[in-house]
Amino acid sequence: MTADTDLRRPGRRRSFWVALPLIAFAVLAALFWFRLGSGDPSRIPSALIGREVPPTALPALDGLVADGTPVPGLDPSAFKGKVSLVNVWASWCVPCHAEAPLLVQLAEDRELQMIGINYKDAADNARRFLGRYGNPFAIVGVDGNGRAAIEWGVYGVPETFVVGRDGTIVAKLVGGITPENIETVLKPAIAKARAKALTKALTKARATGS
Repeated sequence: MTADTDLRRPGRRRSFWVALPLIAFAVLAALFWFRLGSGDPSRIPSALIGREVPPTALPALDGLVADGTPVPGLDPSAFKGKVSLVNVWASWCVPCHAEAPLLVQLAEDRELQMIGINYKDAADNARRFLGRYGNPFAIVGVDGNGRAAIEWGVYGVPETFVVGRDGTIVAKLVGGITPENIETVLKPAIAKARAKALTKALTKARATGS
């Protein structure tokens, strides 16, 4: 019995070392899953939260007009003084079609600046997309080569960011907008950004004695 046991031991050792990388991967995957918030893909963290928006200017979407006026491209200075919702989208993106009516609803909040970043899209297709669903954006910047998306830390379209009046990113939503994450992610983030701006204004007023 002892001889049989000794013969089996090398095989068992080899099996253990072969399985070890798989075990380590499973443990790391489980930790990553729980850190995302019980596996909610919309809560993937972003290193940009709390930082200023990327200083990248983007050209306007060619031929896009609202009320007879060309819709401007993205100038980073547009973030200053306004709470903004930035949506990265494309006409070829299936979830973008599903979330488009919800963006139109969010645009009914006139105090919220709606900004679109059109990602690797054809201008004709992008205009048709907005013509079909309605254009919720006051600003549309074109990211033709995907460089801006990299700077914004985009995993894939669609993604949505809430930006405070000081130009810092407050929240990031990965994936399509839904009625549920509007209530659980976007509206709380917008309220947080507005409360922060109000607190800042009050602090400044007290400091100046006005």
